[in-house]
Amino acid sequence: MPKNKGKGGKNRKRGKNEADDEKRELVFKEDGQEYAQVLRMLGNGRCEAQCIDNIKRLCHIRGKMHKKVWIAAGDIILVGLRDYQDDKADVILKYMPDEARLLKAYGELPDNIRLNEGISGAMDDEDEDGADDYIEFEDEDIDKI
Repeated sequence: MPKNKGKGGKNRKRGKNEADDEKRELVFKEDGQEYAQVLRMLGNGRCEAQCIDNIKRLCHIRGKMHKKVWIAAGDIILVGLRDYQDDKADVILKYMPDEARLLKAYGELPDNIRLNEGISGAMDDEDEDGADDYIEFEDEDIDKI
């Protein structure tokens, strides 16, 4: 039998649950950085994002965030722009939903950006059209059946 020479098993890799729920200071963009919204995940630590300056960029998730901070389509992220490749960027930070709402309130994000409000927010938008999804029956119709 081979001797175990590692530092531990898969439970060590999981580590302690870092308290991400605690409030952190809101980080604004600096020069060489841009806000973006994730369009789709590509795999291999990459995603396609629409930046605020209306350029689609291929973004690489940095190693510190890889497998620790989960990024999904629709998330607001802060990307670092590359001097030598304009069509590529690096993901620096993922904003939590409440932080993204604050950025929009401060005017950092334009109004045309739609934040992910969850399933309930999408359902409310459909009800405003006035189209009912149910059929109303009269008492007479029920008796005929």
